[in-house]
Amino acid sequence: MEYTYKTKGTCSSQIKLNIEGNVVTNVSFTGGCNGNLKAIPRLVDGWTVEQIEEKLSGLQCGVKQTSCGDQLAKACRAAYEAQK
Repeated sequence: MEYTYKTKGTCSSQIKLNIEGNVVTNVSFTGGCNGNLKAIPRLVDGWTVEQIEEKLSGLQCGVKQTSCGDQLAKACRAAYEAQK
């Protein structure tokens, strides 16, 4: 299932991903820091929602209370719940 998540509190404005069961693939970000947002999708491709949450949930970017990684963890959980 393809899922689009509108981010909150980050330079990126949205995250698109595919999810089958709890496995996440084809992550892409719109906006944000180009290098980081090319690297993150490559690193997490094929990871489970739980793995992404464990590694990225709660990360902050500078003084912001969230980060693109944290928003990805939220997006994955939302996508997982939406497919139920």
